[in-house]
Amino acid sequence: MDTEIKTESTDKRLNNLVAVTVVVLSVFMAVSNIKGGNIGQAMSKAKADSVDAWAEYQAARLKLHVDENGLSQLRLLETAGNFDRALAAQQAAGYEADIKKYEGRSKETREKAERLEKEYEQLNFRDDQFDMSDAFMSIAIAVAAVAALVENFALLYFSWASGALGIALWTAGFAGLNFRPEWLAQLLGT
Repeated sequence: MDTEIKTESTDKRLNNLVAVTVVVLSVFMAVSNIKGGNIGQAMSKAKADSVDAWAEYQAARLKLHVDENGLSQLRLLETAGNFDRALAAQQAAGYEADIKKYEGRSKETREKAERLEKEYEQLNFRDDQFDMSDAFMSIAIAVAAVAALVENFALLYFSWASGALGIALWTAGFAGLNFRPEWLAQLLGT
């Protein structure tokens, strides 16, 4: 009877530890899910803004090319002889002004597009942290449940290790730390 009481006490202790483990990890996962969703929305916006900036850059480069060609054709016509020099000079000045404007705009929009792409990559890094955090905490919850079923403390300890890694990734995601297992990111990535 004494061993039966010890077994019940051990079972109760294991079940209590599993219950606390599941609750703690579930709370972390709930907050992670919210943060991961918000980061996903920010990623969508950053990608859309980046695509817009690159489109603006391409448009400016196209306008620059058209004006450069126009100026070249005007210079060619000047060699033909019969033309209005004042009108040609006015048109050339307009082309040159536009060329300067589009060169400047091209530089600005390229820098903006590159900055937005970098922002997207940073958000993606953090999103990966939350995704990996969720994965490790899910594994921890599942293993904790099995530990309770088979009454095995070793499995609970493994669950805690997996949960700790999930919480570490969760913390890194919130704190903006540069911690992410690259091998896992490559394995789970596209």
